[in-house]
Amino acid sequence: MSSGNDCQPQTLTKPALGEKEAAELVDRVFGLKVSWIGSLPSYDDQNFHVRVSAEGADEYVLKITNSEDSQAPDLIEAQTQAMMFLGAEGFPSATPYLTKDGNIMSLESADTRPGSKKYIVRLLTYLPGTPVAKIATNAQILYEIGKLAASMDKVLSEKFQHPSVKSLHRGQFIWNLANVPLLDQYIYALGQNKYRAVVEQVIEQFKAKVIPKLSSFRACINHGDLNDHNILVDSSSASLENPQYRVSGILDFSDMSYGYYVFEVAIAIMYMMIESSDPLSVGGHVLAGFESIVPLTAEERGALFLLVSGRFAQSLVIAAHTALLYPENKEYLTITAKTGWKHLMTMFEVGQEAVEKMWFETAQAYAHHAPA
Repeated sequence: MSSGNDCQPQTLTKPALGEKEAAELVDRVFGLKVSWIGSLPSYDDQNFHVRVSAEGADEYVLKITNSEDSQAPDLIEAQTQAMMFLGAEGFPSATPYLTKDGNIMSLESADTRPGSKKYIVRLLTYLPGTPVAKIATNAQILYEIGKLAASMDKVLSEKFQHPSVKSLHRGQFIWNLANVPLLDQYIYALGQNKYRAVVEQVIEQFKAKVIPKLSSFRACINHGDLNDHNILVDSSSASLENPQYRVSGILDFSDMSYGYYVFEVAIAIMYMMIESSDPLSVGGHVLAGFESIVPLTAEERGALFLLVSGRFAQSLVIAAHTALLYPENKEYLTITAKTGWKHLMTMFEVGQEAVEKMWFETAQAYAHHAPA
């Protein structure tokens, strides 16, 4: 869900290749003949599901990065190397198919006209599974997602080394959770209503209560966008009444940046709330899974409510702003808004103390009866 490498989401240009052009790109850059191609939804890049007439793994995702992020090849390199590293560590992440020149990506023009924009192009293995957004989540998969989030951040922070990793220090990146105060400049997109008042309250509390504590949080590399469309699952049991899920794919590393462990769990909680029929209960299960790998400190736990609220605010405000710029993509851009506003309002109506009590008591119950 990246929106550029600085705090100006409106400067990007989303690629707009047709299926025929995309198929020709796969042939020219990667030397593969496309037998079938279909477009996939995306926030600001362009993605295609591709099948090729080759032996072995024959399904891929052609990822064409937006014009602004394409000007930061070190960043795309770091994200892709991290995906490869995680794959080698046993995580279900995609791996790149090399170009004809043996590279993991290529900078390509959208067309042959002089001065046409250039986009970084990658061909990634297609991961099987169903997006979490399309299943009825249960405590078991919420716990697994929390555990995955902590495990991924931990191994990236402790073992991932590459010269391009320094590009993940993205100080003004609008989607980094530390940058909730930057929403001030986009809040106009909400108009004047009760929602705007809540977002303004979130931003002010975030400035007062979270920003001063950042230095006490433990730093790490964040995936940054473990949303309900970026986690794929498959069912490992035949029981329709009580399905057991496992994570089969982790998608979209374009929001990777240096952050803090508590950011990752807050982001995961917020997005898992989106699809839940009982959203306020979600946090405890995700937190329990996360803390089975990385227990939070008292300071980190104390910021969790405002961090989750801050991510709701980021998602809702940036989507509203971007939808004004790209009305043709409004339906995809405002997916979260369909239930997001309701959940954010409910969190504030119930109040921080009651919500935290629910989360922490649920997580504590797992300490006495941890899943196998």
